[in-house]
Amino acid sequence: MGEARVSFISESDYLAGEELPGLSHEYVQGEVFALTGASKAHGTIAGNIFAVIRAHLRGTPCRTWAADVKVHVESAGAYYYPDVVVTCSERDLAADAPKNHLEAPQVVVEVFSTSTEKVHRREKWMNYRQLPSLREYVLVDQERQWAEIFRRGEEGWLHEIILPGETLPLRSLDLCLNIDDIYEAADVPRTAEKEDC
Repeated sequence: MGEARVSFISESDYLAGEELPGLSHEYVQGEVFALTGASKAHGTIAGNIFAVIRAHLRGTPCRTWAADVKVHVESAGAYYYPDVVVTCSERDLAADAPKNHLEAPQVVVEVFSTSTEKVHRREKWMNYRQLPSLREYVLVDQERQWAEIFRRGEEGWLHEIILPGETLPLRSLDLCLNIDDIYEAADVPRTAEKEDC
Protein backbone atom coordinates (compact mmCIF):
# COMPACT_ATOMS: atom_id res chain seq x y z
CA MET A 1 0.00 0.00 0.00
CA GLY A 2 1.40 3.42 -0.95
CA GLU A 3 1.73 6.38 1.36
CA ALA A 4 -0.54 9.39 1.00
CA ARG A 5 1.43 12.50 0.18
CA VAL A 6 0.52 16.07 0.85
CA SER A 7 1.99 18.48 -1.67
CA PHE A 8 3.22 21.79 -0.37
CA ILE A 9 3.75 24.80 -2.57
CA SER A 10 5.73 27.95 -1.98
CA GLU A 11 4.07 31.24 -1.16
CA SER A 12 5.36 32.76 -4.41
CA ASP A 13 3.91 29.87 -6.47
CA TYR A 14 0.58 30.25 -4.65
CA LEU A 15 0.43 34.00 -5.33
CA ALA A 16 1.34 33.45 -9.00
CA GLY A 17 -1.40 30.81 -9.30
CA GLU A 18 -3.99 33.16 -7.84
CA GLU A 19 -3.36 35.57 -10.72
CA LEU A 20 -4.62 32.94 -13.20
CA PRO A 21 -8.31 32.66 -14.10
CA GLY A 22 -10.32 30.03 -12.29
CA LEU A 23 -11.07 29.10 -8.69
CA SER A 24 -9.67 31.12 -5.80
CA HIS A 25 -7.72 29.34 -3.10
CA GLU A 26 -6.75 29.98 0.50
CA TYR A 27 -3.22 29.16 1.62
CA VAL A 28 -2.00 27.95 5.01
CA GLN A 29 1.66 27.02 5.56
CA GLY A 30 2.16 25.55 2.10
CA GLU A 31 -1.24 23.87 1.77
CA VAL A 32 -3.82 25.19 -0.69
CA PHE A 33 -7.59 24.95 -0.22
CA ALA A 34 -10.00 25.63 -3.10
CA LEU A 35 -12.95 27.89 -2.35
CA THR A 36 -16.26 26.50 -3.48
CA GLY A 37 -19.34 28.40 -4.56
CA ALA A 38 -21.49 30.08 -1.93
CA SER A 39 -25.22 29.71 -1.34
CA LYS A 40 -27.70 32.46 -2.22
CA ALA A 41 -28.18 33.19 1.49
CA HIS A 42 -24.41 33.51 1.98
CA GLY A 43 -24.07 35.89 -0.96
CA THR A 44 -27.05 37.99 0.11
CA ILE A 45 -25.83 38.34 3.71
CA ALA A 46 -22.27 39.22 2.70
CA GLY A 47 -23.60 41.65 0.08
CA ASN A 48 -25.89 43.36 2.61
CA ILE A 49 -23.03 43.84 5.08
CA PHE A 50 -20.68 45.08 2.36
CA ALA A 51 -23.26 47.59 1.05
CA VAL A 52 -23.91 49.15 4.47
CA ILE A 53 -20.22 49.38 5.38
CA ARG A 54 -19.22 50.75 1.96
CA ALA A 55 -21.88 53.46 2.10
CA HIS A 56 -20.84 54.37 5.65
CA LEU A 57 -17.15 54.65 4.70
CA ARG A 58 -17.73 56.86 1.66
CA GLY A 59 -15.54 59.96 1.98
CA THR A 60 -13.25 58.39 4.62
CA PRO A 61 -9.71 57.05 4.17
CA CYS A 62 -10.98 53.49 4.75
CA ARG A 63 -11.89 50.92 2.08
CA THR A 64 -13.95 47.72 2.08
CA TRP A 65 -14.04 44.67 -0.19
CA ALA A 66 -16.30 41.63 -0.47
CA ALA A 67 -14.78 38.18 -1.05
CA ASP A 68 -12.23 39.14 -3.69
CA VAL A 69 -9.26 40.51 -1.73
CA LYS A 70 -7.04 38.25 0.34
CA VAL A 71 -5.78 38.98 3.84
CA HIS A 72 -2.18 37.96 4.50
CA VAL A 73 -1.48 36.73 8.03
CA GLU A 74 2.30 36.58 7.81
CA SER A 75 2.86 35.11 11.29
CA ALA A 76 0.62 32.14 10.38
CA GLY A 77 1.92 31.72 6.83
CA ALA A 78 -1.67 32.16 5.61
CA TYR A 79 -3.77 33.96 3.02
CA TYR A 80 -7.56 34.04 3.46
CA TYR A 81 -10.45 35.52 1.46
CA PRO A 82 -12.81 37.02 4.05
CA ASP A 83 -16.41 37.62 3.04
CA VAL A 84 -16.04 41.32 3.92
CA VAL A 85 -12.87 43.13 4.96
CA VAL A 86 -12.12 46.74 5.89
CA THR A 87 -8.76 48.46 6.06
CA CYS A 88 -7.91 52.01 7.04
CA SER A 89 -4.17 51.40 6.87
CA GLU A 90 -1.95 53.63 4.76
CA ARG A 91 0.24 50.55 4.34
CA ASP A 92 -2.62 48.75 2.55
CA LEU A 93 -3.85 51.75 0.57
CA ALA A 94 -0.56 53.27 -0.61
CA ALA A 95 0.17 53.35 -4.34
CA ASP A 96 2.95 50.80 -3.89
CA ALA A 97 0.91 48.43 -1.67
CA PRO A 98 0.22 44.89 -2.93
CA LYS A 99 -2.70 44.97 -5.37
CA ASN A 100 -4.32 41.65 -4.42
CA HIS A 101 -4.03 41.37 -0.67
CA LEU A 102 -4.14 43.34 2.56
CA GLU A 103 -1.64 43.21 5.40
CA ALA A 104 -3.42 45.33 8.02
CA PRO A 105 -7.22 44.83 8.05
CA GLN A 106 -9.23 46.56 10.77
CA VAL A 107 -12.46 44.55 10.45
CA VAL A 108 -12.96 41.02 9.09
CA VAL A 109 -16.41 39.52 8.55
CA GLU A 110 -16.96 35.82 7.84
CA VAL A 111 -20.37 34.35 6.95
CA PHE A 112 -20.46 30.70 7.93
CA SER A 113 -22.51 27.56 7.42
CA THR A 114 -22.59 24.36 9.46
CA SER A 115 -19.82 22.93 7.28
CA THR A 116 -17.48 25.96 7.60
CA GLU A 117 -18.18 27.08 11.17
CA LYS A 118 -15.33 25.17 12.83
CA VAL A 119 -12.72 26.55 10.43
CA HIS A 120 -13.91 30.14 11.02
CA ARG A 121 -14.13 29.73 14.80
CA ARG A 122 -10.84 27.94 15.28
CA GLU A 123 -8.16 28.18 12.62
CA LYS A 124 -9.12 31.49 11.05
CA TRP A 125 -9.94 33.19 14.35
CA MET A 126 -6.66 32.02 15.92
CA ASN A 127 -4.73 33.34 12.92
CA TYR A 128 -6.63 36.58 12.28
CA ARG A 129 -6.23 37.73 15.86
CA GLN A 130 -2.45 37.69 15.42
CA LEU A 131 -2.84 40.77 13.20
CA PRO A 132 -2.03 43.86 15.31
CA SER A 133 -4.31 45.98 13.09
CA LEU A 134 -7.44 43.86 13.63
CA ARG A 135 -10.00 45.50 15.89
CA GLU A 136 -13.13 43.44 15.18
CA TYR A 137 -13.80 39.92 13.89
CA VAL A 138 -17.43 39.18 13.03
CA LEU A 139 -19.04 35.77 12.49
CA VAL A 140 -22.48 35.70 10.85
CA ASP A 141 -24.55 32.52 10.61
CA GLN A 142 -26.15 31.93 7.21
CA GLU A 143 -28.65 29.38 8.53
CA ARG A 144 -30.22 31.30 11.44
CA GLN A 145 -30.22 34.97 12.45
CA TRP A 146 -27.25 34.98 14.78
CA ALA A 147 -24.03 36.99 14.75
CA GLU A 148 -21.03 37.28 17.01
CA ILE A 149 -18.37 39.91 17.31
CA PHE A 150 -14.94 39.59 18.83
CA ARG A 151 -13.58 43.03 19.70
CA ARG A 152 -10.05 43.88 20.78
CA GLY A 153 -10.13 45.68 24.14
CA GLU A 154 -7.46 46.99 26.46
CA GLU A 155 -7.39 43.70 28.36
CA GLY A 156 -7.78 41.32 25.41
CA TRP A 157 -10.59 40.17 23.17
CA LEU A 158 -14.23 40.69 24.18
CA HIS A 159 -17.08 38.57 22.78
CA GLU A 160 -20.66 39.65 22.11
CA ILE A 161 -23.62 37.73 20.65
CA ILE A 162 -26.16 39.58 18.48
CA LEU A 163 -29.71 38.21 18.22
CA PRO A 164 -32.76 39.15 16.09
CA GLY A 165 -33.96 42.69 16.76
CA GLU A 166 -30.52 43.82 18.00
CA THR A 167 -27.72 45.78 16.39
CA LEU A 168 -24.17 44.72 15.69
CA PRO A 169 -21.83 47.55 16.77
CA LEU A 170 -18.68 47.97 14.70
CA ARG A 171 -17.11 50.44 17.10
CA SER A 172 -13.85 50.80 15.19
CA LEU A 173 -15.90 52.13 12.24
CA ASP A 174 -18.43 54.09 14.34
CA LEU A 175 -21.22 52.03 12.76
CA CYS A 176 -24.12 49.92 14.04
CA LEU A 177 -25.56 47.27 11.71
CA ASN A 178 -29.15 46.27 12.35
CA ILE A 179 -29.44 42.48 12.23
CA ASP A 180 -32.62 42.85 10.14
CA ASP A 181 -30.59 44.71 7.51
CA ILE A 182 -27.89 42.02 7.58
CA TYR A 183 -30.46 39.30 6.79
CA GLU A 184 -32.69 41.33 4.43
CA ALA A 185 -33.94 39.14 1.53
CA ALA A 186 -31.76 36.20 2.67
CA ASP A 187 -34.72 34.01 3.72
CA VAL A 188 -33.00 33.00 6.96
CA PRO A 189 -35.23 32.16 9.95
CA ARG A 190 -35.15 34.26 13.08
CA THR A 191 -33.70 32.35 16.01
CA ALA A 192 -33.63 33.56 19.59
CA GLU A 193 -31.01 31.10 20.76
CA LYS A 194 -28.49 28.66 19.40
CA GLU A 195 -28.53 25.12 20.68
CA ASP A 196 -24.86 24.26 20.11
CA CYS A 197 -22.30 27.00 20.65
